[in-house]
Order: sequence, then structure tokens, then C-alpha cells
Amino acid sequence: MEKRRQIAFAGVSVAMVMLTAACGSNDTSAGSANVQPVGGSSQTAGAGASASAGAGAAAAGAGATGGYGSDTGAAAGSGDSKTGAAKELAVKNDAKLGKFVADSAGMTLYRFDEDTPKPAKSNCNDACATKWPPVPADDATAGAGIEAGKLGKVKRADGTEQLTLEGWPVYRYAGDTKAGDTKGQGVGGTWNALAPDGKPAGKKAGGGALQLMVNNNADLGKIMVDGKGMTVYRFDKDSAWPMKTACVDAACLDKWKPVKAVDTTKVSGVDASKVTSFKRPDGSKQAAFDCWLLYTFVGDKKPGDTNGQGVKGTWFAVTDKGKKAGQ
Repeated sequence: MEKRRQIAFAGVSVAMVMLTAACGSNDTSAGSANVQPVGGSSQTAGAGASASAGAGAAAAGAGATGGYGSDTGAAAGSGDSKTGAAKELAVKNDAKLGKFVADSAGMTLYRFDEDTPKPAKSNCNDACATKWPPVPADDATAGAGIEAGKLGKVKRADGTEQLTLEGWPVYRYAGDTKAGDTKGQGVGGTWNALAPDGKPAGKKAGGGALQLMVNNNADLGKIMVDGKGMTVYRFDKDSAWPMKTACVDAACLDKWKPVKAVDTTKVSGVDASKVTSFKRPDGSKQAAFDCWLLYTFVGDKKPGDTNGQGVKGTWFAVTDKGKKAGQ
């Protein structure tokens, strides 16, 4: 009997932990949480929808390896195809990835979401650089479909110079063993084949463009932007637990526009499992990240503007981790 009571208590404890991990209760009153992945059934925040195609399985090995994926058994640097000059870059086309960039030997080139393009900086060093060999900057030229002006270089921590495309440091993947391999796609949820414009390839599933991504702001660091590049904000007067909105009147909504619910296969640079949606009092669905509702500011006139930062001490740009920028 005592053993049964212990088991029952353990079950209740687990249930309580799961409950407190949610964004909010099932309260259906106006402004209360109704968290859903786009196109899916209701669920608690944190469970989230799956990441982009290929990322889910690859992410399983990411945690223990710092986000750059599990060892595939292929040794980086084994052969010039992994460490040599890229020479003339070429644009390849794949049924699932669309257009992506390869070196002159046909080896797929990649980008890392944890890097930054402006200013260019590689955050893949040591063990990471073994699995993801940086492409040398020397002897790289733009082939058909790639703008020569988008190529550049960045000095790495070890003093070597790495090729960049639109500011993003360029890598090969140790797990790719032959021309045309794209085994690095989606690894850890942070590695993607490199599209000719510097963006992640394969992020246009269903014909739609990215809906939520990360931009590197000179003053605020990594912040979220919507599909048009407009800065995304969160409101201190909203609530993440229970999940509610405090921006409901015309005066607020005239200035702060709720970001529409996001398809989690069309995000980049953020944890897709934390992207959910919230049913607003008017019935529309608003995007949320880590339980905080997302907005854009009408005072921002062009991509990169952050005029909403710190407004009334309650509105803040959102970091790639869901925190308030600049805090």
C-alpha cells in the first residue's frame, strides 16, 4: 500500500511540473491563453510544433555537442574537399532545398545561425570547426547566379581568413562525403545549406518565405524580425503566465500590430519549439515566443528600425532567446 501511495504521489508531481511548464491555463475568457501551433491542435507552450524539415531528427544530437551536431564518423580535414579553397562557387538546385551554393567540387556550403553577418563573426571554433570546416577566403570567386559583391571574408579567432557570403561565414560539413550531399541540412536546428543570397536554403516550404528570423542589431545584438525584416517587440503589461494580452484597445492597436501566427517550418535562428500562437479576443491568432506575444511597431518605417525599443518603459525588442533586448 505504501508503495502505491509513493507511485501515485510521483504521478501527481510529474503532472504538476507539466502544468507549470505551460504558457497558461485552458481558461477561454477574453485575452486568456489558447496556445496552438499553426495548423495543429491545442498544446502547452514549450511542447511546440516541430522545427523545419530535417531539423527534428538532427537536433537530437545537438544538446551534448554545443548545437553543432553529432559526430558522423567522417573526419574533417580528410582530403582537400573539406579544407581546400572553394574556387568558383556554383548554384545548385534541389527539389527540397531549392537553390543552394556549392564549391567548385560540388560540395555543399553551409551557414550557422549562431554566427553574425553584420559585423561578420564566426562562433564555430575548436570542436565545432572540426565538424564544420571553415571555407578559406582565398581563391573563391562567384559563379553564375551569385553576386560577386556579396562575397567577403572574416578573420577567425585563430587568425585565418574565412569566406563569407552576404556577411555569413561559410562552412563545409564533415559528414558530407561526396558532391551533392546535404547531410548537414538542419543539424542542431542551426545549420542550413547556404542560399545564393546568404539566407538559409530550404526555408521556403510550401512556397512561403520565412516568417520569423533573427537580425544582428549593432546596439541590441540578436533580435527577432518578421518576414519583412521589421523588428518584433514584446509588451511588459502582457502576461506569459497565464498567457494574456493587455494591448486590446484602439489606442494601443493603432501603434502596435500583433504579429500573425507563424508557421514553425518557416522560422530561422530561433527555437521553433517555443513558437506558438494565441487566440486574441477578436478571434484572430497572434504569434508568441516563449509565451510572450509578439508585435511590430508602426513607428518603424523600414527593416532594421528599432524605434519601439523602450517606449514608455514597457515595450522592448525581443532577443533570439525571447528575452527583452537591451536589458
